[in-house]
Amino acid sequence: MTRVVILAGGVGGAKFTLGVRAALARGGDPEATVVVNTGDDLWLSGVRLQPDIDSVLYALAGQNDTQRGWGRAGDTERVNAELQAWGAGWPWFTLGDLDLGTHLARTGWLREGLSVTEVVARLSRRWPIGVRMLPMTDSEVDTHVLLARGDRMHFQEWWTRHRAALAPVAFENPGVQDAVPAPGVLEAIAEADVVLLAPSNPVVSIGPILAVPGVRDALRRAPRVVGVAGIIGGTVVRGMADVCLSAIGVDTRSDAVAAHYGARTAGGLLDAWVMAEEDAALAPAVQACGIHPVVAPLWMTDAATTEAVAQAALQA
Repeated sequence: MTRVVILAGGVGGAKFTLGVRAALARGGDPEATVVVNTGDDLWLSGVRLQPDIDSVLYALAGQNDTQRGWGRAGDTERVNAELQAWGAGWPWFTLGDLDLGTHLARTGWLREGLSVTEVVARLSRRWPIGVRMLPMTDSEVDTHVLLARGDRMHFQEWWTRHRAALAPVAFENPGVQDAVPAPGVLEAIAEADVVLLAPSNPVVSIGPILAVPGVRDALRRAPRVVGVAGIIGGTVVRGMADVCLSAIGVDTRSDAVAAHYGARTAGGLLDAWVMAEEDAALAPAVQACGIHPVVAPLWMTDAATTEAVAQAALQA
C-alpha cells in the first residue's frame, strides 16, 4: 500500500488533492490523507466558517463552483441578501445558501461538543470523496494580519474586503503555540511513504499548518517530503501570495520559495521541489540549496493536467 499525506489549503490545494487522488487511483492500493489549513477559519453571524476545509471537501465531492473558484456549484444567495438587509455579517463576504447549510451543520455539531476533527469526519461521510480529510488542529488559531499602519485585522477581511491592498508586515495565528495537531495528523505523517506540500500559499495556507507544534518535526522524520511550486514564471498562479511572500522577505520566485521551505539536509523540510518548465533556469539554484529540482508542466487547467502535476510530485 502506498501512503500519501498532502498538506493543503485554498483552491490550489483542493485542485492538487484531486489530482493526487486520480493519480493514486491508477495503481496499487493507495491511501491518501489531506491535512487542511484552518487558519482561514472565522466566526461570522454566529456560525463557524472553514473556507479551506470546505474548498477541499467540495472539490473532492464534485460539488465545487469551478467558475467562481469557491463555494458550491449552483448556489443561490437569498439568505446572504437577507443578512445584509439586517445589517448582519460582512457585506463584502458572500455566503451561499447551500454553503450556509454546511456552516450551520458544522456550528451545531461544534456546539454539541464535537471536535473539529469529528465534524470534518461527519462532513466527509456525505459524499464518497476517496481521501481522508483532517484539520491541522482542533484549536481555533485564526490568521491575523499585522499591517504597516500599526493595526491588525482578521485575514479574511484583509484578503476578501481589501484584496491584500493594505501593506502587511506579518501574519500571526494567536494561540498556535499552545495548539496540538489534530488527532491522526502526526500518525498519518509518520506512516506516510511521501508527504506532499501542495501548491498552496506558502505563507497563509501551508505556513499555519507548519506552525502547529510537532508538525515540522514530524515532517523531518518522514521518508520523503516533496513540495510543488505555486509560482510559474515569477507570477503566482492564483490569489495574492506575492504580497504575503514580500511581507516575510521572500521573493516571488520558485527557487526563493523552495529555499523558504529549506532542504531537509540543512534543517529544512524538502527533499525535492517540483517547479514549472517556465522556471527551468532556476533549477540549479534549487539544487544549490540541497533540494532536488524536478521540472514539469504545472498548469492545472483540467483534470488531465492536474493529475499530471500530481504524478510528477509522486515520482519526484
